[in-house]
Amino acid sequence: MPTLGVNIDHIATLRQARRGKDPDPIAAAIIAELAGADGITVHLREDRRHIQERDVRLLRQTIQSRLNLEMAATPEMVAIALDVKPDYITLVPERREEITTEGGLNVKAQGDRLSKFVNQLQGAGIPVSLFVDPEAVQIQACAKTGAKFIELHTGTYANAKNEVELKLELEKLTTSGALAIELGLRLNSGHGLTYRNTRAIAQIEGMEELNIGHSIISRAVLVGLDQAIREMKALIS
Repeated sequence: MPTLGVNIDHIATLRQARRGKDPDPIAAAIIAELAGADGITVHLREDRRHIQERDVRLLRQTIQSRLNLEMAATPEMVAIALDVKPDYITLVPERREEITTEGGLNVKAQGDRLSKFVNQLQGAGIPVSLFVDPEAVQIQACAKTGAKFIELHTGTYANAKNEVELKLELEKLTTSGALAIELGLRLNSGHGLTYRNTRAIAQIEGMEELNIGHSIISRAVLVGLDQAIREMKALIS
């Protein structure tokens, strides 16, 4: 059974809407842990649109579970990560104009550059995960960087328009997961996962963690964060 990493970025989105203090992502993280979250995920973006450096530093000092820091592969972010020392890093692509992350890293094209960041971070004792689309060429490139994990981008699966597309995308994810395991990579997944489509991803052989944010926070608006997380935990188990 995979563990659940709860992404609390959109708690910070609500706070930043008025540049105030509430709701506090730190309080949300504590509630999430009490509800059964196995880890807390945050994306510190270059434009600081939601999570702030203050949040990352306080989370490192406060939470009892794993802290997964999503970030772009830039010298600025690497410097912050080396100072904060989260439990692991997920390197993701990032464009300022995007609403949310739109796809996986092109590791095949950026392998040498990404390998330097992977070596720097893992040399400091911080395991690195690479966020990639479920494509064999990308997963093979990930293995060459020395990264310990990959996180499969499940966005295309989540956006499937019909059962035929859904089945095709699930097959891609399953095949890609098997390849990752064969190459010695540990396996996570995330992006666009909801209460309707997560169970099939949780059943992929070797899946270790699902990182889910928007769906949980959206449901929490209606039923509360504690219940929303407990429902997702029950679903994936």
